[in-house]
Amino acid sequence: MIVGIPKEIKNNESRVGMTPAGVFELVKNNHTVYVQSGAGEGSGFFNQDYQKAGATILDTIGQVYAMSDMIVKVKEPIAEEYSLIQKGQIIFTYFHFASSEALTRAMIKSKAICIAYETVEDEDGSLPLLIPMSEVAGRMAIQQGAKFLEKPVKGKGVLLGGVPGVSPGRVLVLGAGTVGIQAAKMAAGLGAHVTIMDVSMKRLRYVNDIMPSHVVTAFSNEYNIRKYIKTHDLIIGGVLLKGAKAPNLITRDMLKEMHPGTVIVDVAVDQGGCVETTKPTTHEDPIFIIDDVVHYCVANMPGAVPYTSTVALTNVTLPYVLNLANLGWQTACKRDRSLEKGLNIVEGEVVYKEIAETFLLEEPVWA
Repeated sequence: MIVGIPKEIKNNESRVGMTPAGVFELVKNNHTVYVQSGAGEGSGFFNQDYQKAGATILDTIGQVYAMSDMIVKVKEPIAEEYSLIQKGQIIFTYFHFASSEALTRAMIKSKAICIAYETVEDEDGSLPLLIPMSEVAGRMAIQQGAKFLEKPVKGKGVLLGGVPGVSPGRVLVLGAGTVGIQAAKMAAGLGAHVTIMDVSMKRLRYVNDIMPSHVVTAFSNEYNIRKYIKTHDLIIGGVLLKGAKAPNLITRDMLKEMHPGTVIVDVAVDQGGCVETTKPTTHEDPIFIIDDVVHYCVANMPGAVPYTSTVALTNVTLPYVLNLANLGWQTACKRDRSLEKGLNIVEGEVVYKEIAETFLLEEPVWA
């Protein structure tokens, strides 16, 4: 199979779809790999690294799309890429279709095979290709939240770890999944007082078992959320509904109940956000303020630490890429139920229930 690795062109996205090590494995399996010139530079991987691994360097993104059977990316295609995608071409990347009807319609029109990292699902319900980026984003959420709590950027002026004689900052984490656990771990490491909320008592018991005593749990419902947002300095939105739009746990009217300078980091922005006032931002312009509450809603948080993120991503995607290349998408998906769940749109048909429901499209047809 011919595999193409284009340069990401989303704002401030420095990750790349595959490391030279991943390219080496594909070439070893007798596949051809085309890499767009400069695609890996933001992550610290250069043209010569890919050439040594056996790739061919192409000058333009158009050449990569035109000459490849499968495109391996990081982020969803943006408008400039829509016309480059060919009928029957495999696009393997993070799509997050539920947050963008325009993207969904464009991929339906392209008649490509759209396999989404974020919906590949193991038998135990875990999302193996989403986990590493969720780990990065969860840890980064505290790093960024701590920075934007500083007064020069309109935050509350609170040091999360506190100092002797001054209470530490208070962090509220919505969701005890991968993002929430990693955020709580980082916040606890800084010495902050952490409250983590979830609707699953099983998850809350797990948090209680693994976290230090200054991380406490609370059941997630509107009454409790309204109570805790009044007293916490940093709020992390880490809620995920597989393939569907995130629920609005914090509504616009709740902002007035928060202390001025409170910071919200909505990691769920890729799936529409779990805060009603969320709108996607970029690393170039990461925050906005509504009712004196600072919102950090960068849609590609791991893109700020591209070396770590690219290596972590290739570690988990490469086995699936190899299966797709070795077997073709139909055989690979029929043999691997986890990969099959990554199928979102197939040759113009939506085959993932939650996406169909989000945009009131027809029910899935591929099986």
